[in-house]
Amino acid sequence: MTNVLLIPGAAGAAAFWDPVVERLPAAWQVRAIDLPGLGSVPAQPGVGSYDDLVDYVARRITVPAAVVAQSMGAFIALKLALDHPHLVTYLVLVAATGGIDVARHGGTDWRADYAAAYPSAEPWARAAVPDLSERLATISIPVLLIWPTDDILSPLSVARSLTASIPSTSLVTFHSDDHWVIHRFPDESAAAIRSFIDGGASPGQPRG
Repeated sequence: MTNVLLIPGAAGAAAFWDPVVERLPAAWQVRAIDLPGLGSVPAQPGVGSYDDLVDYVARRITVPAAVVAQSMGAFIALKLALDHPHLVTYLVLVAATGGIDVARHGGTDWRADYAAAYPSAEPWARAAVPDLSERLATISIPVLLIWPTDDILSPLSVARSLTASIPSTSLVTFHSDDHWVIHRFPDESAAAIRSFIDGGASPGQPRG
């Protein structure tokens, strides 16, 4: 059985992944998770930081799974792979903004727009998270990166840096400036994830 867990970004809602979930194989066990305190998802006691979200998600992985994460969700996914490697079989990061210093790559800060869009989100939702770059070389599982070529929040150089830092990493790009790139290319994104997990290696050449 192929188990897949999908983690949204700072918007927090599992429904972000609906266009991908409906295109993944029906035989797979696929689950997307809400992140309490982010976006419009209600807060929960004991969850007061992104590190708490790592623990929250880890407790809900009952069998090892391929972990797919968007944007700030990448911090959670990377921490799971680093701190709970027995839980993660494959790792897919989409336009990551967490776990690597995107400002160093010229990424635009998203926090002011986020506060306006999600006034009910917990204040810590806009907090900075640690740069995990120095630990990334220890990730030994296969990693797939899905990236828009012209994202102002997470420039393509972020993906290039991750590719250079993590040993077994492949990159698929789409010619787009849409940070929610999987909504623009749901068929292609789902196909890339399926090929990657089924094959355990590169799903093909970068596009765009």
